[in-house]
Amino acid sequence: MAPILLNVGNESTDCLEHGLVHVKNPHLDFMEEDILYHFNLGTKTHNLPAMFGDIKFVCVGGSANRMKAFAQFIYKELELKGDCNDIDDICAGTDRYSMYKAGPVLSISHGMGVPSISIMMHELIKLLHHARCRDVTLIRIGTSGGVGLDPGTVVITDTAVDSFFQPQFEQVVLGKVIVRSTQLDENLAQELLQCGKEIPNLPIVLGNTMCTHDFYEGQGRLDGALCSFSTEDKLEYLRKAHEAGVRNIEMESTVFAAMCRVCGLKAAVICVTLLDRFKGDQISTPHELLLEYQQRPQYLVSHFIKKHLGLHN
Repeated sequence: MAPILLNVGNESTDCLEHGLVHVKNPHLDFMEEDILYHFNLGTKTHNLPAMFGDIKFVCVGGSANRMKAFAQFIYKELELKGDCNDIDDICAGTDRYSMYKAGPVLSISHGMGVPSISIMMHELIKLLHHARCRDVTLIRIGTSGGVGLDPGTVVITDTAVDSFFQPQFEQVVLGKVIVRSTQLDENLAQELLQCGKEIPNLPIVLGNTMCTHDFYEGQGRLDGALCSFSTEDKLEYLRKAHEAGVRNIEMESTVFAAMCRVCGLKAAVICVTLLDRFKGDQISTPHELLLEYQQRPQYLVSHFIKKHLGLHN
């Protein structure tokens, strides 16, 4: 059966109404209550517009601890009143995701891999819709494996591609394959790139990001419990990826890009590389240096947000 192509053109344009966040599900209009189960939030149990209506930036990342640290960091960067260490986890009633609010910035963990971030994105987009948020920018910040880049390089994603280097995300729906475009906002990517160039000693590039459904075999690693290919096979695949414009590999960008595009949300992906996959599969960088690397996307996003809020001197 041939795949069904969706959002290869301008499907998202009808979502934009005065900057509001729109969902693409008519069934939601007939529900008396929408329970955002994995957030432990709901339209009847919580006043979502009061809690989240002022959100302008949403930053998502895999690790709960990292997103808490980011929320505390951005809290201080925006010079908000109070102690940043007192920020509460809004999703404390569940152990699936963590969510922190710092002024107009929402920081949320999404776990690892397409299925985990997909669940989070469904409920996040509905949350922003129910809260009647306007003109929201979503940014995924994370870590990745580099393809021909030195560790510590920040990659701003031009286009998220699948394991065949195609700019698309495939979702099986009722036994049919739905294909959606993964093209991200070009102007936002360029703006972030310019922000990165304004930060001293920040190695930064614009390139395609390959999203896989597995950390080991799916990314051509030789160190998993299973491996059916040779070192030469791995290197040849990485060379083909590099020729296709791929500069880093992670596990969430395609579904993130596809869902944001369908719902008309301005979105970007920023990941730092922890190693060059041409040179190995395991991370050997000292822990202290890894922590510094992981903070680089946070510095970039902070610089971007402060510029938009007019907080730079």
